Amino acid sequence: MIVFYARVSTTDQTTAHQVTQARAMGFKVDKVVADEGVSGVSTKLSERENGKRLFDILRPGDVLLVRWVDRLGRNYMDVCDTIREFMKRGAIIRTVINGMVFDGSTTDPMQCAVRDSLIAFMAATAQAQAEATKIAQRAGIDYSRTAKPNAYLGRKPSYDRASLERICTTLDSPSPPSLGQLAKAFGVSKQTAFRISKDRQASMAALDAWGL
Repeated sequence: MIVFYARVSTTDQTTAHQVTQARAMGFKVDKVVADEGVSGVSTKLSERENGKRLFDILRPGDVLLVRWVDRLGRNYMDVCDTIREFMKRGAIIRTVINGMVFDGSTTDPMQCAVRDSLIAFMAATAQAQAEATKIAQRAGIDYSRTAKPNAYLGRKPSYDRASLERICTTLDSPSPPSLGQLAKAFGVSKQTAFRISKDRQASMAALDAWGL
């Protein structure tokens, strides 16, 4: 069984958006488990209303599919412990972005070392991104309030910082989807997907201007 877990923490995200993205990139989904309005920074997976159900649902050989490891958490130790616990129980963890696979049945010592290093790296990246986003949001808000209090900020972006990072990562993948598929997967217009693909710095600047 393939269980897709979605964590939604902002109004710019939806469970359907994450599931659609997974299916658009060729992943099969048998069951969806989701937590909405939950922070990955302050709430462990084992403490979330539905996230904790995964520890009872998953059986040996099942696949836990997530958009990226940050859906499991934004804390280094928590993410590492969660992935290792699921592998210990015989489940396989896969990510939609980057197509990572974490399989506890691996026995080759070199492969285990590489797998464990990737788990640590991605968990650390999830926490680092959360911290960087918080700093950038604070800086953007402070700038818009002091430097240009009456300036026209343009149209409010239809994406958040995390979504922009995922879109850019997808565009940089070996076989990126078409702009139409990208727009559908991330819940943005095709025009927005085009603008991001052509000028990523301007897309980031728009988020900074709005303090998003």
